[in-house]
Amino acid sequence: MARQKIPEVIAAVDLGSNSFHMVVARHTHGQLTIIDRLREPVRLAAGLDDTGRLSREAMDRALSCLERFGQRLRDIQAESVRVVGTNTFRQARRKGAFLDRAHAALGHPIEIISGIEEARLIYMGVAHSSPNDPGRRLVIDIGGGSTELIIGEGFQARELESLRIGCVAMTKQFFDDGEITEKRMKKARTAVRVELQPILERYKAVGWDQALGSSGTIRSVNDIAHERGNADQSVNLQLLEEISELAIRAGHVSRFKLHGLEEDRMPVFAGGLAILTEIVAALDIRSIRAVEGALRDGLLYDLLGRHTDEDARVRTVRAMQARYYVDIAQASRVESTALSLLAQVRNAWLLNDTMAEQALSWAAKLHEIGLDISHAHYHKHGGYLLENSDMPGFPREEQTLLAALVNAHRRKLNLESVQDLVPPWHIKAELLIVLLRLAVVLHRGRSANALPNIKLQARTRALEMEFPSRWLEDHPLTLADLEQEAEFLKAVGFKLKFE
Repeated sequence: MARQKIPEVIAAVDLGSNSFHMVVARHTHGQLTIIDRLREPVRLAAGLDDTGRLSREAMDRALSCLERFGQRLRDIQAESVRVVGTNTFRQARRKGAFLDRAHAALGHPIEIISGIEEARLIYMGVAHSSPNDPGRRLVIDIGGGSTELIIGEGFQARELESLRIGCVAMTKQFFDDGEITEKRMKKARTAVRVELQPILERYKAVGWDQALGSSGTIRSVNDIAHERGNADQSVNLQLLEEISELAIRAGHVSRFKLHGLEEDRMPVFAGGLAILTEIVAALDIRSIRAVEGALRDGLLYDLLGRHTDEDARVRTVRAMQARYYVDIAQASRVESTALSLLAQVRNAWLLNDTMAEQALSWAAKLHEIGLDISHAHYHKHGGYLLENSDMPGFPREEQTLLAALVNAHRRKLNLESVQDLVPPWHIKAELLIVLLRLAVVLHRGRSANALPNIKLQARTRALEMEFPSRWLEDHPLTLADLEQEAEFLKAVGFKLKFE
């Protein structure tokens, strides 16, 4: 696939459970220069009820913020924009209509990313925004609905975890009426310890040389420490216990006044403080240094990577090929043919976008990963692996699309999984599946011999294939496979003709 031109102005929008952030950067001389940052405390997680539904008030706050962000993006003429939703978007149910309105307000679609992908992007943001000191880093990010803990070295994350505890959710559960007591703080910290328990020994065994905090909570505590005369600009357990004691003495969030604590952080500070204090205690962290890098910065560098040779999705596909012992030569043959077929029909089938080409390419590279489990129904095994694996770089929608393509690439055609895709991909996916299936059929013999020139004529839910004279007669097995494929496609209302 052709390398894309690097845009001059790019933007990343992080729709967190507590705050929405936007950062805009200019790419010049191989570097990113930040030209604008916006933040609004939307507190989306506070509007999520026990059934997973968002309140109208929370959605209205979010949409108002997105309209302002959208106006700024239009004014600044950002050429490439990536928008991600985190934990609250992951937890919310029946969010389709809200996502459509959010897309319209912002002017860009929203990708809902997994907790592990969120952790990867956070580490990338911290790594690119901090000195490249030797040794391992432990990065802690306390968001509104989840907390990410990552151990990495250099620009490479080694351990990634996303825990379902966040400052908004924790405040809502234990300090909802604003009252802060010793009993409530103890219960909150116990809940944090329960979430941490499964990873404690593993993280301690891996170890780290320095601990960094990238969230609003850690930066608030750092600001408080600075106001209290902490010269080394670090946060430790003693300081956290002292602040917790001051909060308990205040008795209520409205009476909890500390120099360095911003007013818009106060409503969720008790929950964040409980999380941070217990993490430091449970992991025996000596001190934490607050850093500026975060998810939105990681998004910028990941977006930049998609326009160069550093796309995390490419690395993930390559790693999965190795992990599941894919026949690289066969995958490359199928990929080459699938993309050749796409080039002939992309205009007629409205498949001109880059994502269509990328999805077909990656699906071809990974279509046989299920063979590592069993030959029987290996397409279903492959679809399951792609649907449920942690795939760094892939947002949920792209991962689901890949799973749907691989799951439907052979045998009787079942399009149920396609119907769950975000429009218009529920339609585009069917067409990409047809192309992938034909490429697989044409290479069923796994021969290294080149295919002849095949001409395609595409119409709505119909495809004509023209082979060189007598080629099909000379390849009766391929002819038989195409005849069977025509029957499979006919069952879903698609007409395949070949001559």
